[in-house]
Amino acid sequence: MMCLMILISIVTLFSFAEKTAEALPRFEQPILITSAGQSADVQIGGVLAKRAGLIATLSKNATHQGLGDKKTLVLVIGVSMKGLGAAGLDLDQEKTRVRGLIEEAQRKGIPLLCFHLGGEARRGELSDQMIEACLPYAQMVIVVKSGNKDGLFTQICTQKNIPLLEVDKIADAQKPLKDIFPQNR
Repeated sequence: MMCLMILISIVTLFSFAEKTAEALPRFEQPILITSAGQSADVQIGGVLAKRAGLIATLSKNATHQGLGDKKTLVLVIGVSMKGLGAAGLDLDQEKTRVRGLIEEAQRKGIPLLCFHLGGEARRGELSDQMIEACLPYAQMVIVVKSGNKDGLFTQICTQKNIPLLEVDKIADAQKPLKDIFPQNR
């Protein structure tokens, strides 16, 4: 009897995972990955895309011209004052750059996928400003669960009817990437 219950639980778990993957929006390649805040997390976003087998261009300081033939824009959100300084930008300049990217993506009909990979450590007043500026335009958001302890991502995504996927750790974001870019497995 115990074995039967375990088997039913496993089958139910896999069925739930399949339905969840089927309910996710779909995106196309090639993709442009850029930072929204100049944190080092953008590099992690690039590694995740590569491991998921995606055709991606990583450009930390991409401008609207960088969209070119891209079919998806990925913003990795997290503000780093050190990163901004290294890029020769202040927060207002970074917001202007990111806003230009979002506006051009909207003009071209390119969907926006937002990541927040830095967890709780990459949150704070400045990152929250960038989150609030970018998220309302996203078609989907993937966030490391510890970065959403206060529910900011949940609140914005619920208000805007944006699919939000929380993962326990960064590496767990690789599987959903494969699911939302299904034609290129």
